[in-house]
Amino acid sequence: MLLALEALAGVRDGATLSELAQAADAPKTSLVDLLAGLTTLDCLVRDETGRYRLGPRFMSLAMRAVSGRDLVMLTRLVMTELVAATGETVVLGALAPDADVAIYLDRVETDNPIRYAVDVGERRDLYCTAIGKVLLAHFTPERLSIYLEATPRKKLTPATITSARKLQAELSRVHRDGMARTRDEGVMGASGVAAPIVGRDGTVVAALLVAGPTDRMQAQSKRNDRLVMQAAQACTRLVSGETGQWEETPK
Repeated sequence: MLLALEALAGVRDGATLSELAQAADAPKTSLVDLLAGLTTLDCLVRDETGRYRLGPRFMSLAMRAVSGRDLVMLTRLVMTELVAATGETVVLGALAPDADVAIYLDRVETDNPIRYAVDVGERRDLYCTAIGKVLLAHFTPERLSIYLEATPRKKLTPATITSARKLQAELSRVHRDGMARTRDEGVMGASGVAAPIVGRDGTVVAALLVAGPTDRMQAQSKRNDRLVMQAAQACTRLVSGETGQWEETPK
C-alpha cells in the first residue's frame, strides 16, 4: 500500500486502480478494500472517472508534518489568547499544496454555544473566504490572472463576489489594509476577518482568521480587526525566530 501512496504523491492527476496495482506490484483485488477505506476517511478522493488522488486528510497531515507542523506549534498559544480576547473561533489556514484552495491547519474554538465551527484539514475556496482573500491578495499578478481565468466562482450567497473586476478591487483593498473581511459571503450568518502571517523570506505563509456569527462580528468589528492584526504580527515574529508573546494592545 505504501508504494501505491508514493505513486499517488508523484502524480498531479491521480491514478487508476490498475496503475496503483502496477506501482505496488499487487493484485487489484487486494487494493480495492484498502482504497475504499481510505476514501471513506477522506485520505483519498476518487473522481467520476475512477482516478484516485490524495485527499484532504492526507494533505493536512503532510503539511502539518513539514512546514505546517512548526507553524501550528508556534502559533497555538497566540491563537488561544486571541480566542480569549475576541470570544470567537480562531483558525489558521494556508494555501493547499496541490490546488489553489485554502486548507485549515489548526483551529481553536470558542466555548460559546453559537459559534463558527470547522475541521482541521477542511479545504475552502479562496475567493469567498477571508483566509482565501489574504492569500489571493499576495499572489503575483500573473498567478492571480491565471486563477481568475481558471476558477469558477459560484454565487453561494447574495454577498458572494463573483465578478473578476470586483474581486480584484477587493483584493487591492485587502493588500492595502493588511487584512481581509467577509460578511455572509460563503455562508449566510457567518463573517470573518483574517490577516497574513509572513515568513522569513517575506512571503505570506499563512493567515489567521477570527470568525463567528455575523451579528456578533459586526458589533465588534473594529476590535476584531485590531486584535487579529496584532495576533498575526505576533505570529510573524515567532515564525521569523523572534521571541515574545502577544498581548492585546488597547486602543
